[in-house]
Amino acid sequence: MADTRSPIGRIEYDASRALQLLRAGVGQPDIEFRDGQEGAIRQMVEEPGRSLVVERTGWGKSFVYFISAKLLREAGAGPTLLISPLLSLMRNQIDAAQRMGVTAETINSSNSDLWANVVSRIRSDEVDILLISPERLANEQFRNEVLAEIGDRVTMLVVDEAHCVSDWGHDFRPDYRRIARLLPLFPRNIRVLATTATANRRVVQDLEEALGPNLRVQRGDLARPSLSLQTIRMPSRARRMAWVARRLSELDGSGIIYVLTVRDAIQLSNWLKHQGFNVHAYTGSLESDERVRLERSLLKNEVKALVATTALGMGFDKPDLRFVIHFQVPQSIIHYYQQVGRAGRGVNQAYGVLLGGSEDLNIQDYFIHSAFPTRDEAGQVLNALESAPMACQSAAWRQS
Repeated sequence: MADTRSPIGRIEYDASRALQLLRAGVGQPDIEFRDGQEGAIRQMVEEPGRSLVVERTGWGKSFVYFISAKLLREAGAGPTLLISPLLSLMRNQIDAAQRMGVTAETINSSNSDLWANVVSRIRSDEVDILLISPERLANEQFRNEVLAEIGDRVTMLVVDEAHCVSDWGHDFRPDYRRIARLLPLFPRNIRVLATTATANRRVVQDLEEALGPNLRVQRGDLARPSLSLQTIRMPSRARRMAWVARRLSELDGSGIIYVLTVRDAIQLSNWLKHQGFNVHAYTGSLESDERVRLERSLLKNEVKALVATTALGMGFDKPDLRFVIHFQVPQSIIHYYQQVGRAGRGVNQAYGVLLGGSEDLNIQDYFIHSAFPTRDEAGQVLNALESAPMACQSAAWRQS
């Protein structure tokens, strides 16, 4: 493949078309670009290279890569490959892309019945953006059947929520680290865009290692004037549950209540239902169709709140979300910023409150100590892999 890779040169930026796409995506005929948005798009279109965009939650980072991808395609360039960490985020991204006329498809664990059709459309050059999880990069079948088909035509590689390379990449999402090893499969001067709302100096250094040197960094103001924040230390779970029920009756609109565990999501949502609120638990243990249904219900303000784990987090875009309540302290300041940033994107005033409980540290300690398997557990897994290699390979293709 290295011999057939073709360079993707400079493409002239069309400012009027870019603004037209923005207005179609937002659904407002008089909207204008926010500070830094158009500059980031122009740079991606006109200048092959590697860029990192660090802007606040709700700023519109997705418009940068969707509009860039559409302008590149209209200029005759190839498709974009978008690496995204969560299924809920992928669904949001596909909806946003469709509003701009961007043909977006995904290959993930929730749509295995559509994989053959998606691959066929990719081969026919009918797809503008392909969304995948980072785990897909580890799958040999995906590399052979999909990347081998489009690798030399990919114009832009987007790494969304790029802080996962650093904050999750060493444990929960190690496959983000595979991106660097796959870059040689693409054209030599492919455009690479990494986006995040949370990138300190350490994260930037990790991204330079993963994506290469000479990384162009755009940083914006991370403050959110529309979002009022409050912290309340309330050790008793019972008191916190009562507080949430009382506060929900006073808050306008709909929102998200974040918890640390599936058990907490179920327990708190059941309690709030008993108090007369239309709420539902949202966790990674739900079937994909149910998660989609709940996301749609929240987007349409058909529910007061979703009581959610981190399964509903980065990138979930509901501009009129009025509040985010943390029932427990999240795992890190990065998680907190990402989650509370779901609120107040398109309204003048929104509310975020962090409740601290006595069980927070115990839960965090449990996650830390259970993050890695024991020596015996690792041995059992390795023995199982050796005894059934083909079955494991097939399972990996379907689960990533």
